[in-house]
Amino acid sequence: MLTDHADPELLARARALLAEHPVVDGHNDLAWALRTQVGYDVDRRDLAADQSAYQHTDLARLRAGGVGAQFWSVFVPADYQGDRAVSATLEQIDCVRALADRYPGELRLTCTADEVEAARAQGRIASLMGAEGGHSIACSLATLRALYALGVRYLTLTHNDNVPWADSATDRPAAGGLTRFGEEVVREMNRLGMLVDLSHVSADTMRAALRTSRAPVIFSHSSARAVCDHPRNIPDDVLESLRANGGVAMATFVPKFVLPEAVAWTQAADENMRAHGLHPLDTTPAAMEVHRAFEAARPRPVATAATVADHLDHMRAVAGIDHLGLGGDFDGTAFTPAGLDDVSGYPNLIAELLGRGWSAADLAKLTWGNAVRVLREAERVAGELRRTERPSIATLEQLDGQDQVASA
Repeated sequence: MLTDHADPELLARARALLAEHPVVDGHNDLAWALRTQVGYDVDRRDLAADQSAYQHTDLARLRAGGVGAQFWSVFVPADYQGDRAVSATLEQIDCVRALADRYPGELRLTCTADEVEAARAQGRIASLMGAEGGHSIACSLATLRALYALGVRYLTLTHNDNVPWADSATDRPAAGGLTRFGEEVVREMNRLGMLVDLSHVSADTMRAALRTSRAPVIFSHSSARAVCDHPRNIPDDVLESLRANGGVAMATFVPKFVLPEAVAWTQAADENMRAHGLHPLDTTPAAMEVHRAFEAARPRPVATAATVADHLDHMRAVAGIDHLGLGGDFDGTAFTPAGLDDVSGYPNLIAELLGRGWSAADLAKLTWGNAVRVLREAERVAGELRRTERPSIATLEQLDGQDQVASA
């Protein structure tokens, strides 16, 4: 478990606040870590035991961090396509469900705002699911509905690569934001009550989705581009538009997204991984040895809880306190800020914000209230839309033409 970095008095206040208003975290990649490290053999990564040697997450550290609800990412890489992407996503969903079954006294699988609130009342961690990347639906609205039926409550429209109907932040623009089929995906998500997640997408895709969506959107793990100029972050005009949309931007902790000095260093570290035949996002023990050797030879710039707080200060000024949340991206990154080393670190961030004059009421919105409100509002909108709209049977070919189908 990490060492506390905050003033003891502020840290005590932070922990008391989190006991009343725990964190709804927007993104945790534990399921993918379990897949790559142990092939989903949870006996080898028993979350009831200390797993700090292998991953950022276990039950004790979730409790220490004041996490009351977790969106578990059911991520699969973008080089998984078609049926392979769909089946791997189903395996990820199965992993999250298996964890909830294995630890029923600690975790409760939840799909609605009421269920999230009930889990907190029971002293359990509400476990929701989010699919990270539109490739997981293989250009099929029926597959989207199937994921929703299995409990997935957000879809990140892209991951690091474009999909045929939406542009990623880290790929060359092709769709100009959303295609007609991409707009239909957003509309069908609204009808279902599935949150539209705009982390990872291009700024044009963000704007197009905000124009299209009838429900609040989220950014499950993105910070402020004005503070750290990385394409994964949110421009100010988009942050400001959340006021009208009602959505929530959940600040992430990934150093290369929050600390400008870490951007170039991370690019070099990624190239080093590729030179060793490894994916830059690989966090298996062998991959981490390569990371650590690189870091020993070339020390990395270190982000802190204060770095993340700088983003939150800016995001509050632009978007307003009603539109902020937290999405750490734990177990989805090789490096974390000092003080936010793993899921037990949230009290350090809350203490930092208390020291900056954030009120208890504002912090309660940041940690819990805003995320639950957005989930509830998406459910309300879906209830209205389902009375007037049928499930869409539109296809990529019908809406975008044969050229888009050929590129899918």
